[in-house]
Amino acid sequence: MDINKNLPRDVFLYLLSIITLIASAISFGILVFQYINVYFPDLLNDYYFSPSNYYGSIRQSLATLIVIFPLYIWVSRFLKKDIEENPEKRELKIRRWLLYLTVFAAALVIIGDLVALINTFLEGELTARFVLKVLTIFFVAGSVFSHYYFELRELKTKPKKRFDGMKIYTWIVVAIVVLAIVFGFFVAGSPQNQRTVRFDERRVQDLSSLQGQIVNYWQKKNELPKNLDEMANDILGIVIPRDPKTGVAYEYKTLGSLKFELCATFETSSSDINTASPKAVPMMYPYSGGEMQTWKYNAERTCFQRTIDPDLLKIEKPRPL
Repeated sequence: MDINKNLPRDVFLYLLSIITLIASAISFGILVFQYINVYFPDLLNDYYFSPSNYYGSIRQSLATLIVIFPLYIWVSRFLKKDIEENPEKRELKIRRWLLYLTVFAAALVIIGDLVALINTFLEGELTARFVLKVLTIFFVAGSVFSHYYFELRELKTKPKKRFDGMKIYTWIVVAIVVLAIVFGFFVAGSPQNQRTVRFDERRVQDLSSLQGQIVNYWQKKNELPKNLDEMANDILGIVIPRDPKTGVAYEYKTLGSLKFELCATFETSSSDINTASPKAVPMMYPYSGGEMQTWKYNAERTCFQRTIDPDLLKIEKPRPL
């Protein structure tokens, strides 16, 4: 067989193997790092963050692994089978170069992660988090280098049947990655749960916007609006929002000359927002964002009473013509 016949294809597949390996390693590392951040919060580093700040990275890593990791497995198996069917390809110089390039690229990523991790440790990160993240990097490094160590060793020795223990270890690594992906849906919530949470986040944004418009209306006219539609203004571009899911108008009621109430029906609770399990964070945060402090809600109809302080919010006097 002419080993150069499929050389362009082989080069492409080896390059694809390198890219998918690096992407999978980085995504797996980020995924586990965020799990550690959620379950082992550091009040020094996370003082101004709620656990939900980490869930965006978790979902991005999950999406990458779900697409990239199976592709890496397929490419690796295809190349292995091709080598078994065409043993003469084992000695190709381009294959040797690309294998070393794979190890080199993986080493750069792992070295960079270690440097960044040690830097955070020197800045005072919790020892428990540091140790767990180091173990994660060692697991990624060991998985990559052990696999390619046998690949490179076969370049210098006669091809031998791989030790069964190596095959078992490979399947253990695959199982751990799959478990990490499945666990991500438990930590960050299912797609349906996240959609429900986003509806509630939109409701909070709408209520916050309405509150600002009501205060502005009072500052301009020295009285609260009788209803929400009274604030609508085509010239100023003020549109009264409605519930994003049901289209029902938000409830509004005046409780005095300076006091009013806004109500909405929520589907989740702000205490466990963006998480499928409230146990995902074992520590309480002293600060979780101003908006969540002033808009706390449960999975039910929730009302928020607000009182305007005329000493803080002055009435705007009309400008002379």
